[in-house]
Amino acid sequence: MNTAPHTAPHTEPRRPLVDRFGRVHTDLRVSLTDRCNLRCTYCMPAEGLDWLARDSVLGDDEVVRLVRIAVERLGVRSVRLTGGEPLLRRGVVGLVGRLAALGVELSLTTNGIGLARTAAQLREAGLRRVNVSLDTLRPERFAALTRRDRIDDVFAGLAAAKAAGLDPVKINAVPVRGVNEDEIVPLVEFAVGHGYRMRFIESMPLDAQGAWERDAMVTADEILARLGERFDLVPVGRHGNAPAEEWRIAGTQAVVGVIASVTRPFCGGCDRVRLTADGQLRNCLFATEESDLRALLRGGADDDRIEAAWRTSIAGKGPGHAVNSAGFVRPERPMSAIGG
Repeated sequence: MNTAPHTAPHTEPRRPLVDRFGRVHTDLRVSLTDRCNLRCTYCMPAEGLDWLARDSVLGDDEVVRLVRIAVERLGVRSVRLTGGEPLLRRGVVGLVGRLAALGVELSLTTNGIGLARTAAQLREAGLRRVNVSLDTLRPERFAALTRRDRIDDVFAGLAAAKAAGLDPVKINAVPVRGVNEDEIVPLVEFAVGHGYRMRFIESMPLDAQGAWERDAMVTADEILARLGERFDLVPVGRHGNAPAEEWRIAGTQAVVGVIASVTRPFCGGCDRVRLTADGQLRNCLFATEESDLRALLRGGADDDRIEAAWRTSIAGKGPGHAVNSAGFVRPERPMSAIGG
């Protein structure tokens, strides 16, 4: 539903979305739903969570309007659709088409289960890249980790994404000590063999149960040490403000990335801002406060007021996530409710 008047096109020169530390924000993460069809042990309890009421979730027109403001007035250039599991959103292909028409670089993070049936449609609608979460190649381990026997659907989704021309197709894995760290090398071999791009992410204190333990986190240094035993890695560095440090496997064009969110935080170059499925703006993944854009939308605010709220939120962004400080406070929302 379109709940507020569309104001005239913004005629003033566009100002970038800059915080008090000079960081320019051009990357928007938009959560389409907090719901998920997996129950990953490191993310949520077996019974799931209390999902958002459907009328509290932004409608398509509301999502498009907020993204349009971000693009036209705030200088956002790339949008990543997340969840929960974004492919559970009804009409997601049509929404992708509407967002792509705004001229942004559009990507999506998914668990891959719904990709086999939607990848070609998503590509035709304007999606360009996809990240698929996959922490193991072993069916029995996948079933134990996710509490669902769906690994064949993920493999099919990966293949469909590549066949559809989504490029690159990235695989995201979170190594956890005593769980799947023995698959670091096999996951890379699998990705290289199929033409996917492998990325490893340090586990973060964003699970719903609050069970995260630093000692269970496999660090970036440990990941690289294991990879170095099998591959000759050539540093590529970090592309712009991208979160992943990358290495090329010598003798190939294959690239592997590591996102060291905890041990080597990259907050000083952060260019990301997040919009939750219920319209709350978060200036940091670990933010403890949110700005309610949904209330503005549904209260009849014009684009000027929404732009001002966006700028105020970013102006208040802190220097970093403080995970490594004694005073760190976990956000109330888990990752599934924030959007990755």
